[in-house]
Amino acid sequence: MRIIRYLKDCKLAVALVVCLLVVQAATDLALPNYTSKIVDVGIQQSGVEHAAVDEMSTRTHDLVAMMLPEADERTFRDAYDETPEGTYRLNDQGRKEVDALDAMMALPLVAVHFSQQVPDIDLDQALQAYQAGAVSKGQIVDMLAEARDKLGAGGGSIVEQQAISAARAEYEQLGYNMSDMQMSYLFHVGLTMLGLAALGMAVSVLVGLIAARTAAKVGAGLRAKLFRRVVSFSDAEVQGFSAASLITRGTNDVQLIQMVVVMLLRMVLYAPILAIGGIIMVSRTNLSMSWVIALAVAVLGVIIAVLMKVAMPKFKIVQKLIDRVNLVSREMLNGLPVIRAFDRQSREEARFDEANASLMRTQLFTNRVMTFMMPLMMLVMNGVSVLIVWVGGRYIDSGAIQTGDLIAFITYSMVIIMGFLVIGMISIMLPRADVAAQRVNEVLAARPSICDPDPTRARDAELAACTGGAAIAFHDVSFRYAGSKECVLEHVDFTAEPGKTTAIIGSTGSGKSTVVKLIERFYDVTCGSITIDGVDVREVTQGALRGQLGYVPQKSFLFSGTIESNVAYADEGMPRERVEEAVDIAQASELVASKEEGLASPVSQGGTNVSGGQRQRLAIARALATDARAYLFDDSFSALDYKTDAALRRELHARLSDKTVVIVAQRISTVLHADKIVVLDEGRVVGQGTHGELMETCEEYREIAMSQLSEAELNGGDAA
Repeated sequence: MRIIRYLKDCKLAVALVVCLLVVQAATDLALPNYTSKIVDVGIQQSGVEHAAVDEMSTRTHDLVAMMLPEADERTFRDAYDETPEGTYRLNDQGRKEVDALDAMMALPLVAVHFSQQVPDIDLDQALQAYQAGAVSKGQIVDMLAEARDKLGAGGGSIVEQQAISAARAEYEQLGYNMSDMQMSYLFHVGLTMLGLAALGMAVSVLVGLIAARTAAKVGAGLRAKLFRRVVSFSDAEVQGFSAASLITRGTNDVQLIQMVVVMLLRMVLYAPILAIGGIIMVSRTNLSMSWVIALAVAVLGVIIAVLMKVAMPKFKIVQKLIDRVNLVSREMLNGLPVIRAFDRQSREEARFDEANASLMRTQLFTNRVMTFMMPLMMLVMNGVSVLIVWVGGRYIDSGAIQTGDLIAFITYSMVIIMGFLVIGMISIMLPRADVAAQRVNEVLAARPSICDPDPTRARDAELAACTGGAAIAFHDVSFRYAGSKECVLEHVDFTAEPGKTTAIIGSTGSGKSTVVKLIERFYDVTCGSITIDGVDVREVTQGALRGQLGYVPQKSFLFSGTIESNVAYADEGMPRERVEEAVDIAQASELVASKEEGLASPVSQGGTNVSGGQRQRLAIARALATDARAYLFDDSFSALDYKTDAALRRELHARLSDKTVVIVAQRISTVLHADKIVVLDEGRVVGQGTHGELMETCEEYREIAMSQLSEAELNGGDAA
């Protein structure tokens, strides 16, 4: 099972939990035995536990010694010491051998107090004759053996029970208060049971604590691994899994795994330990009735197997349906303004209802299947109880077992069945958790399409040694997205030179943004190569490459925090002067000045508390604050007004004169004064040069320019 693999880093905790569960099982399994003792010994036997009494009269001592074989007689005499009062008391050695003494003393003690068991012997006369040497020990032992044989097959248990009665009669004969003895025994056993219950409770709490901490560690570890893996993904992997699915896998799936790990450590491990211990205790109580438990376990196994066979396929669908609900919900929340603007609430509600209803129907099916589990298992458990009482009643009637033994057997049987019952209940969640683990493993096993080169072959040092602006060159580059047959870019050749501004322009869908993403190595080229200062971007690590580049994405995104934390995103320890300079170049000084808290002003997630233009300027400032050698602006001026656009370009030209600047734009006014303009059309370069050169040589560029600006503006340029 996949979940068990997650515990390989928690071997010590698992081993400790197993040890503690063994202790807990020992306490739980000891309690029924003590319950049996309370019924059999404390109540029925008045607190008399052994036939080997603690004290006996001289007459009883001599008679028992006479009826024992020579070897047993020596053991018996060594076990008792004579007291000044003329009685014999059990010594420490005898207490160690009390079970052996019980077996050898049972019939002689019964003979002493219930002489009808041996009607052919007058014990007092036999004792006198034995002491006088007229009767041998062998003759008396043989007579006693004949009396035992007359009792038949059930004689052993009958003798044991009568031996206890004889021991009680011996105590009464010596003047013992049997009521006090009974209460003393009950009090002693009761305290022992309370101690065991307290120990079991403490161990159970400790197991719960360790299980919870271990599960939390597993969950935290999985989330950390998922985060590291997802961060390493390129856009292709993120789109392949979908953002909604990745969120579900990192939250819902991991939470389910964590919950099942707790149950695994607390219940699933405990069930077999308890069952094995219960089987051992049952074998000590009455092995002849163990077939009842075996039958119950077999029936439970069949029930669980059938239910799992029916429900398992549906469990695999549930997580995908949760993904679908999250996907629809996320899409609705992100597109809420558009939905309201076009009055499509009813359509989106229907779409959500469809996804929600599919999930509901599947969960209802699995829940309905699983609702049969508990009633069926309770039926089996109660049926077993009735069967045990019926079979056990016959054993009690024949004298084979006592009432307390039957109570203990029922308790042990319920413990064993309850263990399997717990496994059955947990099996409802195990398939879902296994599916969740499979989904998490899919993400962890996914290999990013963009990988760093072998460290021994990486050319990071060579790239880091270069100074000034970076020379970015495309060499016959072609690119197509995974799963697509058509190329987005074909045979692209151009160079963005250091200290100059290179602009890329073209119609929508011509591949402008793809050019910037290939430079950043968010994707790898399909054919050809991209070099920075002559070094192929695939031959350096991603960190080293992106450390050379300042990037402003097409869709500006700000993180929750402050203006300063967003601008200084590349380096938390960035000097304040550098932040202020970047803000000034990006034409965001007025925005900062308008805020009471200045750079410490809060920014909400995604920058939703600032306008689109302000968000774009702060994103530009974030890139300018880095110590990059080349700056990539992916249509980053689209939300700026013409005045701000012109002012920003002037500042870039003045302050980044030694850097490489690549601007992707839709507006001609933004690229008008670029040192080089690259014109793309359907993924191909159809023109390169300055504005004036392209107006004369490139029809596509001229069409774009004439559609946006008047002839006077094209000839005179803008105020910049």
